[in-house]
Amino acid sequence: MSAVINDTTQNTTSTSSTSSVASNGDSVSNLFTTLLVAQIRNQNPLDPADPSEFVSQLTQLSQTEALQKLVSQGTNSAAALESMQVMALGAQVGSQVSVRTGSVSVSDAAISGRFTLDASSAETAVVLTDAAGKTYRLELGTRAAGEVSFSLDPAKLGLPKGTYSIAVSTDNGSTPGVDVDGTLQSVKLSSTDGVVLNVSNVGNVSSTVVTAFNGRA
Repeated sequence: MSAVINDTTQNTTSTSSTSSVASNGDSVSNLFTTLLVAQIRNQNPLDPADPSEFVSQLTQLSQTEALQKLVSQGTNSAAALESMQVMALGAQVGSQVSVRTGSVSVSDAAISGRFTLDASSAETAVVLTDAAGKTYRLELGTRAAGEVSFSLDPAKLGLPKGTYSIAVSTDNGSTPGVDVDGTLQSVKLSSTDGVVLNVSNVGNVSSTVVTAFNGRA
């Protein structure tokens, strides 16, 4: 009976100590140490635990704490880099930029851009497709390998205002990416998408798709 009472008293003391440690905001390692000491004190004297088990638990704790510190440091570093990027890009608001994109927002203004051909093409065109699947083509004819610039005039092409997919058509089967020029209008930091830029002629894009800063108009 006495042994049971003593064990209960010890357990109560251990629980009280653990609660005190937790409530005081001590580190996980201090809490673990308190629990480990309680486990050693309350083990069965006739069947003591293998000391290697305690060593293993301490090792696991050390590894977990190290991993948590690395994750915390990585998160803090990433957040700091994003903040610095927002500040740097914010200074570029109003500048002309080039963005790698698969869609454009058409208004009344002309849209300029470029793409790079790996090989010459005798039949080259910039193709815009609206939401209904209707296509509009800017024929560029024969083009040599290398960078090809273009300018879309919505009035000449009969393009209503709206959003269109944009792609390049060639006779050699290649489909180069398209860079579209626009004005950097705003920069924001999204909790889900990271650094987001709003660029005229394109809309909201990730900072990773900016291919060039072209100065102020």
